[in-house]
Amino acid sequence: MRLCIINGYPRATRDVLAQAGACGADELFVRVFGRLAPHMVFETLYLADLDAPVPDRRWIDGFDGFVWTGSNLTAYEDDPRVTRQIEFARHLFETGRPTFGSCWGAQIAVMAAGGEVGKSGRGREIGIGRKVRLTPAGRRHPMYDGKPDVFDVFASHLDEVTRLPAGAAVLAANEHSEVQALEITHKNGVFWGTQYHPEFDLYHVARLMASRVDALVREGFFADGTAALASIDQIDSLARAPGRKDLRWALGMDDDVLDESVRCRELRNWLECQVVPSIRGRPGPASPARVGRPARAGSARSGSPRAGRTPPYRSAH
Repeated sequence: MRLCIINGYPRATRDVLAQAGACGADELFVRVFGRLAPHMVFETLYLADLDAPVPDRRWIDGFDGFVWTGSNLTAYEDDPRVTRQIEFARHLFETGRPTFGSCWGAQIAVMAAGGEVGKSGRGREIGIGRKVRLTPAGRRHPMYDGKPDVFDVFASHLDEVTRLPAGAAVLAANEHSEVQALEITHKNGVFWGTQYHPEFDLYHVARLMASRVDALVREGFFADGTAALASIDQIDSLARAPGRKDLRWALGMDDDVLDESVRCRELRNWLECQVVPSIRGRPGPASPARVGRPARAGSARSGSPRAGRTPPYRSAH
């Protein structure tokens, strides 16, 4: 099984996040999917880099699925770093390859399918997104098999979906954003996506916040930089010792964000319900990787191409 992960960040921002100690946005997905299917092969595409060629159909056909990361770009701006990503998302809908995206990835898919994205009227959502609730469509949707009906998430965004494209269904929402998850059926493709980040872990959340302390103080999340760093230090400490009851209580975090088998359920379900069946349905000697099955959440409902040289615009994992 081969996945292409599209890192939506421009090079300059990738460098800033690395200086803050954060790993690459693509690496977060590699870690999660690698644990779910250990023999999976990953390659990263950096489409925000204008010197990276936009792949053609033959290249796309070399992968079993595509995953979009987050980004600090703005999906509704006339910026070539953005428009080339929207165009590539249109190509993916035409090919019918299974596609998943978080945050930026969901916004790009919405734009590619004819919807709209805008700045959130409630400002930034960062750290923990509280009380995400499944819609009636979400409670029936396979992406949420094994997930509680209400849960907290890791989140980081200023923009959100403001108009759904035709063929879209909202799967989850909270008080901050009316679209926290959706499915889009468009042309030959089906896209599953979340506004939040199931791929994030606690350490990455701390590093992301550390890279944006000035903005978080300016926007009123913290009284000053000292308070911001104290909170980030608590998050770091909980990342190192996730069983600490005092920090769980102080930060208001529970297993829906701290237990990977709950937090990443959407990714496991996408592999199992979209990617593996797609491989089995194509002609040829398909040998899909086995997807691991973590234990079901306590309050939940019941419910893999050719090898070759790696071009310079993608990196093999």
